[in-house]
Amino acid sequence: MKDAAQRPPDPLKGGLSVVEGVYGPGKEGSNMPKRYYIAYGSNLNTMQMRMRCPTARIIGTGKIRDYRLLFKGSKTGSYLTIEPAEGYSVPVAVWEVTPADEAALDRYEGFPRFYYKTEMTVKVTGIRSGAKSRRTGFVYIMDESRNAGTPRRYYMDVCRQGYKTFGFDTETLEEALRYSKERASNEECHSGTSCLPALWKDLH
Repeated sequence: MKDAAQRPPDPLKGGLSVVEGVYGPGKEGSNMPKRYYIAYGSNLNTMQMRMRCPTARIIGTGKIRDYRLLFKGSKTGSYLTIEPAEGYSVPVAVWEVTPADEAALDRYEGFPRFYYKTEMTVKVTGIRSGAKSRRTGFVYIMDESRNAGTPRRYYMDVCRQGYKTFGFDTETLEEALRYSKERASNEECHSGTSCLPALWKDLH
């Protein structure tokens, strides 16, 4: 789905805090170094982030240009990741995180075996002020050797709620689901696992 993100409403409910591009002391007044985390999947869900990373603060929203969203994983489950795709974009939220928050995210994402980290720069729109800025942050990308797949309903619902919170168009998620299902079917066919469903569809 190309350029599907919309300008978000204020998503700050349930005790989350926002900082619009300014580093500040933590809840206990510490000046620990902080980094920016670029989220596109289940960590758009502010309730989950509040539990997982209680000191994280929302900076704003943006897009990762020339990437597309898809579901990949293993037999135990499929989850969101991104891959290069010219003309597409992925809506994201940008969080300011402490080292403790980042360590919690590493554990959740299965870093470095399941997801690895890379840095990207995105144009960010402040949640409340609407001010524009550029922020370089880290993003998790699933190991490219993983195959496409279909997510569990619970995971999909968590991601949908995150999209709604930030005012993103959920059609981006639905398009990623359709694309991933089709790609998973093609991968199975090419691996010799089963081409019968695809062949049956072509014959009818």
